[in-house]
Amino acid sequence: MQRDTIIGPPISQPLCQRYGALIWSLLDAGLHKSALFYAERYFVEDVQNHDARHLYATALIEAGQPHSAHRLVNVPAKGDAGCTGCLHVLAQCCMKLGRHRQAREALEGCLRDSAFVPSRSMGQRTASAFPDAATLCCQAGNSALKGNLHESAAMSYRQALALNPMIWEAFEGLCAIGDIPPIDNLFPPRPEPVLQKPGEEGPSRPVPVATGAGFFTPEAGSAGNLFRDWKPGLKAMDAAAGPRDSIATADSSFYGEPSFQAPMRASRSQPANMAVQPPAVRPLSSADEVGPVTKKLRSTARQRPAPPSTAAAEAHHLKPSKSAGAVPSAAADDRPKSSKARARPALTIANLFSSPGRSAQNVAASSRSIVFGAGKAAVGAATRRSTRLQSGAGKPPSKTATRERRRVPTKTRSQSQSHDSGLEEEPGGASSAFAPVSPSVQGTHSEVSPPLPSAEWTAEREHAAKEAYDIELADYQIYDVMRKFASSTRALALYDCRLCLAELEKLSHQQQRSASVMAIVGKAHYELGQYPSAERAFEAVRVLEPYRLWDMEVYSTLLWHLQRNIRLSFLAQELLSTDAKSPQAWIAVGNCFSLQKEKTQALTCFRRAAQLDPTCAYAYTLSGHESIDEDLNKAINFFQSALRADARHYNAWYGLGTCYMRMSKLRLADYHFRKASDIHPQNAVLLGCVGMVRERYMKYDEALELFHRAIQFSPENALVRYHRAKILIALKRYTAALEDLQYLKDTSPEESNVLFQLAKVYRLTGDNVKFTQLLAEVHDVAPKSLAKIRKLTESIKPQDVGEEVMDEG
Repeated sequence: MQRDTIIGPPISQPLCQRYGALIWSLLDAGLHKSALFYAERYFVEDVQNHDARHLYATALIEAGQPHSAHRLVNVPAKGDAGCTGCLHVLAQCCMKLGRHRQAREALEGCLRDSAFVPSRSMGQRTASAFPDAATLCCQAGNSALKGNLHESAAMSYRQALALNPMIWEAFEGLCAIGDIPPIDNLFPPRPEPVLQKPGEEGPSRPVPVATGAGFFTPEAGSAGNLFRDWKPGLKAMDAAAGPRDSIATADSSFYGEPSFQAPMRASRSQPANMAVQPPAVRPLSSADEVGPVTKKLRSTARQRPAPPSTAAAEAHHLKPSKSAGAVPSAAADDRPKSSKARARPALTIANLFSSPGRSAQNVAASSRSIVFGAGKAAVGAATRRSTRLQSGAGKPPSKTATRERRRVPTKTRSQSQSHDSGLEEEPGGASSAFAPVSPSVQGTHSEVSPPLPSAEWTAEREHAAKEAYDIELADYQIYDVMRKFASSTRALALYDCRLCLAELEKLSHQQQRSASVMAIVGKAHYELGQYPSAERAFEAVRVLEPYRLWDMEVYSTLLWHLQRNIRLSFLAQELLSTDAKSPQAWIAVGNCFSLQKEKTQALTCFRRAAQLDPTCAYAYTLSGHESIDEDLNKAINFFQSALRADARHYNAWYGLGTCYMRMSKLRLADYHFRKASDIHPQNAVLLGCVGMVRERYMKYDEALELFHRAIQFSPENALVRYHRAKILIALKRYTAALEDLQYLKDTSPEESNVLFQLAKVYRLTGDNVKFTQLLAEVHDVAPKSLAKIRKLTESIKPQDVGEEVMDEG
C-alpha cells in the first residue's frame, strides 16, 4: 500500500457504491485501463477503505500489474490491519506471479476466517451475454489505432464517448490521435445537485432509474438527454440487499446539463421493467394502487370556461336519461348551487379535452400533478367530506342524491375516455390542488373547508429526498473529477504543459498525491525542459508506486539527460526484476548503456524493447538517435519505423530533420522540423531548429522571430540563445548580442564557442582590452583554435571579419 499517500476523511457510502458499480461495470466489459483509472481515484480518496483497496488491486491485476497489486494488499498502512478480502486478492496476485506456496497460505488464511463478511463490491454479479455498443466502439477504436487508421479510430472513440462518457480509454485514444474536441463538448459541465427541501417541487429533470438492464440507464421519456444511449451494462450484484444495497436498483444521475434535456411531458413513458417510481420523482401514495399516473391528467389543470353555446350543447347532449334510472332535469335543477358550481368545471374540462382545437395544457401544472397526485381513495374522501359540510344536516346524503352527484361528472366525459380505469374524480379533490380554480369555486372551498395538501413532507419522504440527493451528489463528484483529469490530459496531449499543470492544481490534495498525477507532472516538466522539477516528480512516483512500469521510459531518458549514471543503473535493474518482458525495462537498460558510450549494446536493448512491443515508437526513436552519428540511412529507417507506430511522435520527426540537416537537405529538414514543431508548438528546441534552417537560407528576420519565441518558452535554453546571438551579430546589433553572449558566458564559462563569439563582438565594437582577454581565455579552453584566433587578430577592419565559427560540437 502507499505509505506516503495523504489520508483524508472517509468518503460517503453513496460515493463508495457509485465507484464500485462503475469500476465493476468496466472490469466486466474488459475495459481494464478505464477501471484502473477510477479505481485509483476511489482508493486515493480513502486509503483506509478496504473495499477501495480490493477494487484497486483487482484492477491492477487485470491491467497486468500484479506486483503493484501484491504490494497494495500485502503492505497495509500504519494502524490498519489486513482483512480476509486482502488475503483473497493476495492469493490472486501470488498465482499471477507464480508464487503458488504463498497463494496456498493466503487461501488457508481465508478459510480460517469463517465470520468474514465480504464488502458489497465483492458480491456476485450478473454477467452480460454480449458487450454493449459503447464497449464495442471503444474496442474498435483501439484496434484501429494500433492499425494506424486514425480517422476510423477517432470516429469509434467519439461514438463510444457519446454512448458512455465514463469510458476513459476512449478519451485516452483521442488524446493519442491528437484529435481532441474541447472538454465542454465531450463532457458538458453539470450543475451541482441541490437537496430538496419541504415545500419545494420535485426535480426539474427526470431522475434516472436503474432497471437492471444497464448501469446509469436513463428514462425512456428523456429524449433530449445527452447521454440517452449510455448503457454500459452493469452487472447487478446482490439484488436481495435492497434498493440502495443493490447495484441493479441504484439510482444514477450521470446526465448532461438541463439545457440538453427536453421539457418534461405531461405523460412520460416509463421503462417496461420498472416496478416502482423513484422517490425523488413521485413519492409513494395511495395513487399507486389505482393505476397509471397519466390517467389523472384529465383533472389536474382547469382551463378557461368554454363558450356558452358549446357548454350548453354538450350539457344537453350529456343530459341523463330516464331509462338509466336518473332523476328528471327539474330535480337536478333543485340541487344546491354549490353542487352545480362544482359540476360545471367538470363539463368545461371534458369539453376542452375532447375538442380537437383545445388549448395546450400547462406542462408545469401537469408535472406537479404527477408528482403530488393522490389516489382514488383520497379524492373520494375529500368529496364526501365537503358534501356533508355543504348540506349542513350532519347526516349522510340519500342514495338518489349520491347517484346524481356521481353520475354528472362521469357522464361529462367524452367518448374517447370511456376506456379509463374507473377513476371518478371531481374538481376540488387532492389531485387538482395545483390546478387553476375559478373564483366561485375557490370561494366555496374557502367557506366550507380548506384544501387538503397534495403531499405531506413526512419523514419517509425526507429520507427519500436525502437519499436521492446523496446518490446524485456522488455521481456529480465522480463526473467532476473525471472532467478535471480530462482537462489536464488533453492539455498534455496537445503539449500545453503549463495549462496541464494548472489544471492539476484544481484537484484535491489526495488526488494530487497519487502516482498517476505525479507521473503527469513529471512528463509535463520534462516536456518543458525543466529537468530538476521532472526528476523530483518521478522520484515521488517511485516512492508511491515502486513497481510501476508505465512512464518509466521517460524517467530513464530524463536521467540520461541529467547524467545520473548510478541512479539510471539502479532503475534499470529494478524494472528488469519487476518485469523482464516489459519494453520500459529494456529502454532503461539501453539508456544506461548509451550513457556509458556503449552504443552497440544500447542498440541491442532498444531492439529488444521494439520486439516486445512493436507499437513502442520510443524504442525505434532511441535506436535512431544512437545510429545518427555512424549511419544516417540506418537512423532514417529507425525514425520512419517510429512514425509508423505513432504518427504524433515528435521526437521521430525531429530525428529525421536532424538527419536531413546533416545531409544538407535543407528543404526536407525544414519540412520535418516544422512537422515536429506543429505537434509540440511550445518546444524551444524545435523552434530553434526551424530557425536554424531559416538561418541557413539567410532569412535572418524569420529566424530571429523564431528564436525570440523559443526563448520566451524556455529562457534558459543555451543553444537557442547562441544562435540568436550569431544572427544579431550578422545584423550588426552588437548590444543585444552582448547580452545573450554574456548570459551564456555566466552559465557556461568553459564553452569555447561562446568565448570566441564574445571576443568577436568586442573586436567589432573596438574594445581591444576585453578582446585580448577573451582571446587568452579561448586559447586556454581550446588550444586547437589557435588558427582561428590568429585569423581574427590579423583582421584590420571590422567589416572584413568573416562569419567563421568554431565547431559547435
